[in-house]
Amino acid sequence: MNKFEEKNKKVIFIVDDDHDLVESTKAILENSNFKCECAYSAKEFLDNVKQVKPDLIILDIMMETEVSGLEVVNKLRNPDRDSEFYDCSKIPIMIVSSIQQVLELNISEIAGTKLLPVDGFFEKPISLKELIYQAKTLTKTVSLEDLLAKATKPGEDAMILHPFYNGKLSVIPKCCIRNFDDFAIWYTPGVAAPCKDIHANPEKVYEHTNKSNFVAIVSDGTRVLGLGNIGPEAGLPVMEGKAILFKYLGGVDAFPICINAHKPEDIIQMCKWLTPTFGGINLEDISKPKCFQILDTLREEMTIPVWHDDQQGTAAVTLAGLINALKIVEKTKENVKIAMIGAGAANIAISRIMITAGFPAENIMMVDTKGILHKDRKELNTPETKEKWKMCITSNKEGRKGGIAEALKGADVCISLAKTGPNTIKKEWIASMNKDAIVFVCANPTPEIWPWEAKEAGAKIVATGRSDFPNQVNNSLGFPGIFRGTLDVMASTITDEMCIAAAYELAKCAEDKGLSEEYIIPRMNEFEVFPREAVAVGMKAIEQGLAKINLTRDELYNKSAAIIRKARAEIDSLQNQGFIELPACEDEK
Repeated sequence: MNKFEEKNKKVIFIVDDDHDLVESTKAILENSNFKCECAYSAKEFLDNVKQVKPDLIILDIMMETEVSGLEVVNKLRNPDRDSEFYDCSKIPIMIVSSIQQVLELNISEIAGTKLLPVDGFFEKPISLKELIYQAKTLTKTVSLEDLLAKATKPGEDAMILHPFYNGKLSVIPKCCIRNFDDFAIWYTPGVAAPCKDIHANPEKVYEHTNKSNFVAIVSDGTRVLGLGNIGPEAGLPVMEGKAILFKYLGGVDAFPICINAHKPEDIIQMCKWLTPTFGGINLEDISKPKCFQILDTLREEMTIPVWHDDQQGTAAVTLAGLINALKIVEKTKENVKIAMIGAGAANIAISRIMITAGFPAENIMMVDTKGILHKDRKELNTPETKEKWKMCITSNKEGRKGGIAEALKGADVCISLAKTGPNTIKKEWIASMNKDAIVFVCANPTPEIWPWEAKEAGAKIVATGRSDFPNQVNNSLGFPGIFRGTLDVMASTITDEMCIAAAYELAKCAEDKGLSEEYIIPRMNEFEVFPREAVAVGMKAIEQGLAKINLTRDELYNKSAAIIRKARAEIDSLQNQGFIELPACEDEK
């Protein structure tokens, strides 16, 4: 067994008054790399379950002991908030019964319902293959090989499906074409009338065209994902993918504009030239430090909203996760000490957004490749590194010096967007943090420290950038809803306060479903996240006097939700009718 599997073993608690069955089940599971704890009565189990903290419970439903298996299920599944078993309420339960009991109690019908709230059942004698399969499924067991295979599969599929579709985007009309006579309306001669109307009233462009829902995804390809400077052509598949997320999650018609221009002033001018067509600009994968200059200049000089997802998007989603993590560990933003590992565009923006949201700058320490930022780092007092220098003079009140290890000592929070790991951050450094530490390690594809190692070192909550671990900090939770709300009220810009409003609504979406150490931020497949986020952003724009359209909260929600639902329905319809062809392998799933 490799080190990953040993550290990541799942714990299964077997509860049965049949000693032979317990021992045989234990042997089977341990042979499949599970760790097992056993109890021969319900009372023994209840006395120990909190200490064991199992990942799965296998329970004889009809044990002939002083407490029955049914009573155990009820205690675990329906606890009061002050019950000693409250923390155990979400542990998966598999029940074991004889065929006779299954029939008498109608278990096959009621398992998984309110009458018997369990996750499945086995009939005695237990099938070896079924036992292992269910145990792996319910504990979400994964080996290092499984993870590596999962990590490489999207790339393998992409090399098949990108040429299969010859790209990911096309242009489809949104107006009716009843017959060929309609072309006289949509094009010449009829189109001259709206042209004249716009010429006389430039704002009418938002009525007569799709400008109000058009966003340009502008990139020079100098910092694409983890690939670096690969150029605009090689960056185009990423921008097409971004456009799909914009459409499906936010109902936004986004279009990739990959440009062969790399000077800040040229990119700025290019964005200005695009203004007549697009209602917003999304800057993407542009290297630092020029990304700061480009965003700041365009936000100041443009009449349409400009957004840099690597900065503002990452900041909004990270703040959302941090808001909820602090609630779980019962700490406040005013008092926590934060170590930020990495001083790139993302962490610079996160620090700015956090400070605007009320986190004291003096409680933040940022580390770049040469160590902690502090007032004596005079080499950073240059136009090219002015963002870092600002952190030097506003953060790190105690003037601490050193590297990552020194920054993490006594910190409550670690936010790392640094070199892909593992071992960028060491276990002993996490162990030096304060009790109930919060650790965000967001490098992709490999986090700076594996989540289980951070947990072993004392971290209470761990978030990563990966979808196969809990608490994924995913920009896709941010930009679709934020742009939806911005466009729906025709806001002239996207302020930091609008990003913060989005972050708090994201956090509230997760809180409404029930926070836990492994659920501090919503998942991308939760529909309500995006219209709710749009409402928060739009209402903040109205409050700040930046909106051209004033809507009530309900009007804004209904508008946003309808647009998003329509976008998804259109894609589903094209697939269902065969106009978007499904790959052959889809039929085999």
